[in-house]
Amino acid sequence: MQSHRTEITHADGLLIVHPNWWGKPPAILAGWLDRVLVPGVAYRLASADGTPEGLLSIRQALVLNTSDTHAEREERDLGDPLELIWGRCVLPYCGVQTYKRHIFRPVVGSSDAQRLSWLADTEALCGAAFAG
Repeated sequence: MQSHRTEITHADGLLIVHPNWWGKPPAILAGWLDRVLVPGVAYRLASADGTPEGLLSIRQALVLNTSDTHAEREERDLGDPLELIWGRCVLPYCGVQTYKRHIFRPVVGSSDAQRLSWLADTEALCGAAFAG
């Protein structure tokens, strides 16, 4: 874990890719977050009632998700829990300056052509996020 902590303190970009797994990242990624984005590495909290001070120098994060829930239903019934996790709970408190999130959906029933299109979209999104 120490090598991951060291690497993330020197990173200026972060790419996160995962499926929507019951409205959250899979357990292995959640465990990584809990072990790597720790106080003194990703943030500092002066008091329990204060706001965390982000310590990472990450300028841009890109979060790519896959989902089988249509966008309208996700927003209406679930409120997009992954946006809450990444956009309001994790990245801002770690000092990430900006982030973009993109969802590829629905995966179930998608064609080979659709998946190839998603790969091209991924390449373009990464190029735009991390160019220069």
